[in-house]
Amino acid sequence: MLASTTAATTIGDQLADVLTQVGPIAFYLVVWGLVFAGTGLFIGVFIPFITGDSLLFAAGIATATNDNLSIWILAIGVGVAAFAGDQVGFVLGRHFGRPYLSRRRGRWVQAGVARTERFYQLFGWWSVVVGRYIPWGRVFVPPVAGIAGMAYWRFLTANLVGAVSWGVLITVVGHAAGSQPQLRPIAYIVAGLVIIASIIAGIRALVIDRSGRGEAAHTDTANIAQ
Repeated sequence: MLASTTAATTIGDQLADVLTQVGPIAFYLVVWGLVFAGTGLFIGVFIPFITGDSLLFAAGIATATNDNLSIWILAIGVGVAAFAGDQVGFVLGRHFGRPYLSRRRGRWVQAGVARTERFYQLFGWWSVVVGRYIPWGRVFVPPVAGIAGMAYWRFLTANLVGAVSWGVLITVVGHAAGSQPQLRPIAYIVAGLVIIASIIAGIRALVIDRSGRGEAAHTDTANIAQ
C-alpha cells in the first residue's frame, strides 16, 4: 500500500504539471490515452504504474484539487477507455491467434502469458473481470480470451463489468481521498482492499500456474516411462 501510495503521489505531481501546462481537456485525454494504451497497445507490460491503479488514484486526487476538472467526466471516460483497450486486445488475439503473443519477447512476458492462460482456464468469464484489477491480468487476459475463442458477447459483458467498475472505483476513491479529509482513511482502506485482492488473485494464479506445470511435467515423465 505504501509503495502504491508513493507511486500515486509521484504520478499525481506529474499530472498536476500536465494540467497546469495544457488545461483540463488535454488532461482528460492524457489519462484516457494512457489507460487505453495500457491494454490496447500493450504499453502496460512495460509501465504498469503509469497506466494502472496509481494513475487513476492520482487523477482522482487531481479532480479534487482543481475546480476545472470533473470527477464524473474523468471516471466515465476512464471506464470507456479501459473497455475500448480490452476490446482491441481481444480482437487482436482472436484475429492473429497465439503468434500475436508469441512475438512478444522476454521471459517475463512469456511467463505472464502462460500464467494468464491458466488463470483464464480456471476462471473463464470472471478472469476478464478480476484480471482488470491485476497489473499483468489487464494486459494479457483480453488477447488470451480472444485466442481461446471466448464468445464475443461473453467477453463484452465481462469487459463492461470489469473496466467500468475498475475505472470508476479507483478514480472516485482517489477523489474522495483528496476532497474529503474525513473520508480519507476510508478511501485508503478501500484502495488497500483493492490492492490486497489483486495481490491474492495474482498469487492464486501463480500457484495454479506452478501446479499446472508440475502436473504437465509429471505426465510427460509418465509417458516417457511407458
